Amino acid sequence: MNSLSRAEVGAAFTDSRAPATPYDPAFDPLVSRSPGHNMQYAPTYWVASAGDPPPDDGPITGDTDADVVIIGSGFTGLATALFLAREHGIRATVLEANQVAWGCTSRNGGQGQNASGRLYRSQWIARWGLPTALKLDEEIRNGFETFRQLTEEIDCDPQPGGHLYIAHRPKKMDFLRNEAEVMRSRFGYDTRILTGEEVRRDWCGDREAAGAMHEPVGICVHPLKLAFGYMKMARALGARVHPSSPVTGWETRNGVHHLRTPGGVVRARAVAVATGAYGLQGLTPLLKNRVFPVLSNSIVTRPLTDEELQATNFLTHQAITDTRTLRFYYRLLPDRRVQIGSRSAISGAAAHQEHHYRLLVDGLARKFPALKGIRIDHSWWGWVDVSHDMMPRVVQPDPAQSIYYALGYGGNGVSFSAHAGRRMAERVAGQRGPEIELPIYDSALPFPRQGEWAAPFRRLGQSMLYRWYWLRDEIL
Repeated sequence: MNSLSRAEVGAAFTDSRAPATPYDPAFDPLVSRSPGHNMQYAPTYWVASAGDPPPDDGPITGDTDADVVIIGSGFTGLATALFLAREHGIRATVLEANQVAWGCTSRNGGQGQNASGRLYRSQWIARWGLPTALKLDEEIRNGFETFRQLTEEIDCDPQPGGHLYIAHRPKKMDFLRNEAEVMRSRFGYDTRILTGEEVRRDWCGDREAAGAMHEPVGICVHPLKLAFGYMKMARALGARVHPSSPVTGWETRNGVHHLRTPGGVVRARAVAVATGAYGLQGLTPLLKNRVFPVLSNSIVTRPLTDEELQATNFLTHQAITDTRTLRFYYRLLPDRRVQIGSRSAISGAAAHQEHHYRLLVDGLARKFPALKGIRIDHSWWGWVDVSHDMMPRVVQPDPAQSIYYALGYGGNGVSFSAHAGRRMAERVAGQRGPEIELPIYDSALPFPRQGEWAAPFRRLGQSMLYRWYWLRDEIL
C-alpha cells in the first residue's frame, strides 16, 4: 500500500478532546508573536496512543499567588514540579500555554540515552580536560538513573537495553572505534564495535550499516505516557498544572514576579523556565538569543506484518541512530510500527513542504527496502532547543533574580530532562551541591559564538550548513 502524503496524514488525524484552538503547524518560536492558547496537539503517534490525558487544574481564572511558578509543562517542567514537591515540600504552579506536554515532549522519538547535549565524551575531554569530563560523566550517569527509576514507577512502555550507533558509511567506522575506545578506557563503559554483518544478523537489517557501536545504557519510552505519569505524581503531591494559560507578560516588582495570563495574574517569588525550544524571544531578557530552535521531523508506519518483520530483521526495540551529522533516529515500537525521524525545514512556514516528509520516507526505504511504499499513519514535526555551545544549562543566570532555567538539550533531553528537573528544583529550593561547579551548571547559556549581533543571521548560516552537512554525509 502506498504512503500517504503529508497533507493526507494531517487530514486523517482527529483529536477526540477537540481543543478550542486548531493546531498551527507553522508555529515558529523565532517569529510567532504568541506561543498559542489552548492549541490542539500536533498529530503525533504518541498523542494518538497515550489515552486520555489525566486530570489537570484547568486554566488560570483569576489573580493568584504561588511560591514557585514553572513555565512549560514538558518533561523538564513537570519533573521540576515533581521533585520540588517530593524532595523539598514546595508545591509549584505550572503554567502551560496549550495542552500538557504540547511541545517537544509529545513530539520526540522517545529515545532515552546516557547523554545530554550534542557533544560526545571525547569532545568533553577536548573542551574541559579529563578530570572535568569524568565528573560530568558521573553526573550524566546519575541523571540516567533518575530517569530509569521514574520509568519503573510509570507505565510508559519502557524498552531498556542500550543504544545502537550505526555507521552509515564505511569511513565513519574510525570515528566509532575511537569513541568506543574512549568510552571504555576513560569512562569504563562496556561499549562494543559491531561489523555490518553483525548488525544485520543480530540487531536489524539496515542496508546502510557499515558497522556500529553499541552502548549498553539506554531506555526507549512512550514519551507522552511518561509525561502524564510525571504530572499525575506531581499533582498527587500538591503541584498545580494549568493548561491554556500562556504567559503573555512578565514584570518583576519588589522581588515578586507578576506573570500575566489570559485568565489572570500569577504572582510568584521564583520562576523556573522549562519551555524547551518553545519559549518566545520576549519571554525574559535572560533568554533572548540564548537558544536556537531547530526543527525535527518524524513519521510512524502502520504495524509491520510477520513477513515485513522477517524481511527487516528487527530483533531489537533499542534506540538506533546513524552517524550522519543530520542524523536519522529510528526504532521498532512495541506495536510493531517503525518510527523514524531526522532534520526538517529551516522555518516553521516551510515545515509542511513535501520534500521534508519524503526525506524520511525515502530514508526508511533505503535502510529497509521491504518497507518501500508502506503506509505512513503519523507524520509531525517539532522544535528542538539547541544551545550555541551544544551543551545544556540548568542555572540561575543572575544571582540577583529568582529566575532559573533548564534548557539546551539539543535533542538528547528525553532522559536527562528528568535529572535537570531535579537539579532545577534543588536550585529553586536553595540547595547547592558540589556538582554546581560543572560546566552545565556554573554558567548561563551563551550567545552565538560570534556574539549576539550574529543572532538574526543564524538561519542563513543554518541553511548553508545543512547543504554542507549533506555533501559531507552523502558525497564526500
